[in-house]
Amino acid sequence: MSNDSSPIIEVRDVSFRYEGNDDAPPALDHVNLTIARGDFIAFAGQNGAGKTTLAKTFNGILKPTEGQVIVDGHDTQTTSLDKLASFVGYCYQNPDHQIFSTTVRDEVAFGPRNLGLSPQEISEASERALELVGMLQDADKYPFLLGRGERQKLAVASIIAMDSPVLVVDEPTTGLDLKGSLSIMDLLRQWNADGRTIIIITHDMNIIAEYAKRTIVMAQGHILIDGPTREALTDPVSLAKAFLKPTQITRLAQSLDGRYGFPQDIITVKEFKSALERRLNNSSGG
Repeated sequence: MSNDSSPIIEVRDVSFRYEGNDDAPPALDHVNLTIARGDFIAFAGQNGAGKTTLAKTFNGILKPTEGQVIVDGHDTQTTSLDKLASFVGYCYQNPDHQIFSTTVRDEVAFGPRNLGLSPQEISEASERALELVGMLQDADKYPFLLGRGERQKLAVASIIAMDSPVLVVDEPTTGLDLKGSLSIMDLLRQWNADGRTIIIITHDMNIIAEYAKRTIVMAQGHILIDGPTREALTDPVSLAKAFLKPTQITRLAQSLDGRYGFPQDIITVKEFKSALERRLNNSSGG
């Protein structure tokens, strides 16, 4: 991966309005955002907040009505979709919106083939991606005979195979059980550790708390919160402006502060357990 310290994505005063909605507020309203290489970001907010619209401007699926989106130095207004796809892989919330091949193997091979890789490189990239998501044994199956969760993993594998420096996944755990959800999220964490920029769009505050380094909360086409996940998820006043709440474990910890002195910035069950054990040990030691 590149050691370049320049931002991988810059959003400069971007507004976007869907055609036919001239009387409605814009989906994005003068948004500014900088995404660093190697970041792991979660976009949060209610439906219609602008999360998916903003993410789709990163690879040219949507072009800003006003402003600029710069991806690895390329203006999305003037750069081809094929070129942008080599920088930003996008996995839709509904995998059926991107699956079209007759076999799992062909589906995963489509992206690398479009990038102009050799047959050997296409085969290696496809097998590696399928192995990473645990679907190598399904390579010759017809995708639409797979379950919803398996199709979700296939969609992720098809993006992974392209080896893009940025990976956007809309609702990565939709349709997956707990084991499948953790498998996908752990894979994204590993890819982030390898230097790739990961952006997830999710309503699951617990997933955000466990995995994201940075959280961006949106409402009505604006960014309301942009900061380290711990700060973002422990600010109930700011979250309420986006009609969101901290995780249940954060609310519990904050409710116990007055009587038991619990830290106010707990965001995961593991952290709560550790804080509780420390309190119990201190009590028994005293």
